[in-house]
Amino acid sequence: MNNKRFEYGTLMNIAAVRSVLGAFILVSVFLSFSDTAFAQDKSKSNPVVMVVGRPMTSMDSQVVKQLFFSALREKVVENLTLASEFLERVIQIDPSNDASLYELAIIKRTKNNYADAQQLLEKAVTVNQDNEWYWTALADCYEKNNEIAKLENVFNELIRLNPDKADYYYDKANAFFIQQRYDEALQVYAQIEALTAPSDDLLANRQKIYLKQGKVDLAAKQLEQMIAANPSQIKYYLFLAQLYSANNFNDKAFKTLQTAEKIDPNSGLVHLALADIYRDKKNYEASYDQLTLAFAIPDVDIEQKLKIILGYLPKFPDPNAKASALDLSRILTKTYPSDARAFAIYGDMLLQNEKLKDAKIAYKQSVALNSQVYEVQEQLVRIELGDNDMDGAIKDGENSLSLFPNQAWMNYLVGVAYLQKKDVNKAVGYIKNATELETQDKELLSQSFSTLGDCYHDLKDNKSADDAYEKALSYNPDNVFTLNNYAYYLSLRGEQLDKAAKMSKHSNDLQPNNASFEDTYAWILFKQKNYADAKTWMEKALADDKTKSATKAEHYGDILFYLGNIEGAVDNWKKAKSNGDQSPLLERKINEKKYIE
Repeated sequence: MNNKRFEYGTLMNIAAVRSVLGAFILVSVFLSFSDTAFAQDKSKSNPVVMVVGRPMTSMDSQVVKQLFFSALREKVVENLTLASEFLERVIQIDPSNDASLYELAIIKRTKNNYADAQQLLEKAVTVNQDNEWYWTALADCYEKNNEIAKLENVFNELIRLNPDKADYYYDKANAFFIQQRYDEALQVYAQIEALTAPSDDLLANRQKIYLKQGKVDLAAKQLEQMIAANPSQIKYYLFLAQLYSANNFNDKAFKTLQTAEKIDPNSGLVHLALADIYRDKKNYEASYDQLTLAFAIPDVDIEQKLKIILGYLPKFPDPNAKASALDLSRILTKTYPSDARAFAIYGDMLLQNEKLKDAKIAYKQSVALNSQVYEVQEQLVRIELGDNDMDGAIKDGENSLSLFPNQAWMNYLVGVAYLQKKDVNKAVGYIKNATELETQDKELLSQSFSTLGDCYHDLKDNKSADDAYEKALSYNPDNVFTLNNYAYYLSLRGEQLDKAAKMSKHSNDLQPNNASFEDTYAWILFKQKNYADAKTWMEKALADDKTKSATKAEHYGDILFYLGNIEGAVDNWKKAKSNGDQSPLLERKINEKKYIE
């Protein structure tokens, strides 16, 4: 059933505040009362309600009507304070006015004052025992006030008023369940079955009770009866297998699922359940085979399969786990070719397996299917940057920013792509956006200001470059690339060499055996005329260099020149030339056999 029910301590909120239309329906009902009814001048069993020591008059009844109308009008415009005052005045004149008691209770409940609301509703149902709204509102108050034992009578009254409404029986049974009155709950479920015929709701609720009572045999017998009555309904086999597994009857669970597989070999849920059984038996190959079968069948929600793939992540970097996750995600793209999530997870697993070009294709397909998932687009642009595809990074990054303009990381990534293409002014614009959009991510802020420093250096704006590097280090004093670049550019300018040396040494301590960092430190020492230490560090840089750097060879020649090794200096200058440096200054050094600034 789709109706909302009271279950596990949460009652259906049937008596919610009525709509404006509902309020005016109540007004019309109220108007139908005679003056005598307002005065509660009823039969012999109902005493006359006295007002100020005398029976209610026609004038009293008229005042009550006007006050009640005024209360409803104020309630419609949500002036609940004034509405409450009018209703309280009605009750002062006519304490047995059940409509006012109810309306005031609803206002109290709106303000979460369930204790007062309960008292008002208990009076209302005493006056008028045949109004379902009153009883359902009272049930809600009992639940909120944790007076579950009182619910039995409420639902008895609701069943009396509406004996064909199954929800009231379910609510009564659930109230019994909360009180651990299991046998009484089962009796109510028997009444429901007679009213509505067997259903999955009844099955589930009875199962819940049997398991609470430890009666696994009865729970299993019930499911076996459902299977006998519906032999082609796979869900009942799955329920039974789950019951057996949860209670350590794994062999029975396995046999049940094997029967289900024969009945419907195309049930993805059966294959998933069998995969679990085989995994518990430590038959991992058979378990994986069942998973591949399940993943190829679209009747299982893709979310469940995505969770299974993500379950492999804690086992990474185990190559078998990575390969299995990759294969399963590949199957997803075949099973759900129009679902962006399948291609996104496939891209993630390709990335984990270092298949970057294939990951880029998968991410592009995911974005094409659904452009509203930012994270996939960021992954795509990061791969393009790593693959030196700057045009692709700019195109896809700017497309992403047209949809998500406030994403700081994407602004930064696009800025980096423009910097790599030597379009420094555009790079500055995007990276400044990143620093303005982000306030918390210190990693991003440090990287952004560091890159801004590089940009300003290229623009020969040394002051702005230094300011940017200082900001980068304020967010992360151990940003090794900032330390290295800032120190190197200071050395090129011959400024603040002591500070530059300190920063460069720190970068080498943080990341030893980095040829570029060692070269920077050697060059700063050279600028400080500490040629012996400069030679030591430059030799480290050359030993760690895998790129045959022309710059490092030239620097080593410069150091050797000042150490008096002219022949060694010229040899290294020539090596720099052969490694690609064709500058006129280097040519002069070689020809004139001396160091030239």
